[in-house]
Amino acid sequence: MDFGEALNLALREEMRRDGRVYCIGEDIVLGVPFGVTKGLLEEFGADRVLNAPISEAAIVGSAMGAAITGLVPVVDMHFADFVTCAMDEVANQIAKSRYMFGGQLDCPLVLRMPYGIGRSGGGHHSNSVEAWFVNIPGLKVCIPSTPADARGLLKTAIRDPDPVLVFEHRGLYRVTGEVPEAETLVPLGSADVKRRGRDVTVIATARMVHESLEAARRLAEEGIEVEVVDPRSLVPLDRATLAASVQRTNRVVIAEEGPMRGSTGAWLAWVIMEECFDDLDAPIARVAGPNVPIPFSPPLEKFVTPDADAVIAAARQVLK
Repeated sequence: MDFGEALNLALREEMRRDGRVYCIGEDIVLGVPFGVTKGLLEEFGADRVLNAPISEAAIVGSAMGAAITGLVPVVDMHFADFVTCAMDEVANQIAKSRYMFGGQLDCPLVLRMPYGIGRSGGGHHSNSVEAWFVNIPGLKVCIPSTPADARGLLKTAIRDPDPVLVFEHRGLYRVTGEVPEAETLVPLGSADVKRRGRDVTVIATARMVHESLEAARRLAEEGIEVEVVDPRSLVPLDRATLAASVQRTNRVVIAEEGPMRGSTGAWLAWVIMEECFDDLDAPIARVAGPNVPIPFSPPLEKFVTPDADAVIAAARQVLK
């Protein structure tokens, strides 16, 4: 099935399993904008599939109230960019809820965060903002790249007693892949080696996992074997799997779509330096977007979007 269908399946499974789970967002009854919630109203009714006014602050604030009083809200942020309208609720309230109440309450809340470059979304609909939330104590952050991981991570996020942000790259919604028939949970803090290799490790997230796999395929034709590792969750982070890969290959490239400055890739580079400095045979190379707003113009959008060619260039750089 495709990535969007896998997310829809995860929502259906968790809503059937636990009557406390409900979805809320703008136009989600119609499945707008990416079809993930399509058909949920027919099965679960208007009490559990709630169309909300266009007020992200109200949506997220009400979800927090519901979460700390016993329900399990799954908030569709429509586009992750719009979380700026609810930053006090996310960063100053939800993230601190367990700490401020001395560990006496749970806040089992999920924010689904569609994000990423594609189809001329322009500067207000195309940003990679995951680094903002990695920086906020109290939040968990995951970022699937395949349909199986999307289903497994969303299910785990819904069952978690703490707030979890699930970043869904909007360029992946129609990407297909195998999804197990049996119920499968993907633990937070469990990286996955998407391709084995011996020469260089590429640590990549979301769409850049697929670009990195394409780069690995092309480099394999030259006898260069690239190992592609997907962290899958950024908080908590599976340091052990990342370190084990770098210790095998002794070279590393970190690939992400967001802007280079202050990004999750910068933090991952520091993690690798801390864990594997003596194992590195070359400086860490990074692939990321430039520090500019995302253009609407299709040629300019393509120009600022990192791709397999950029991964190949970075791999060659660390192999010199």
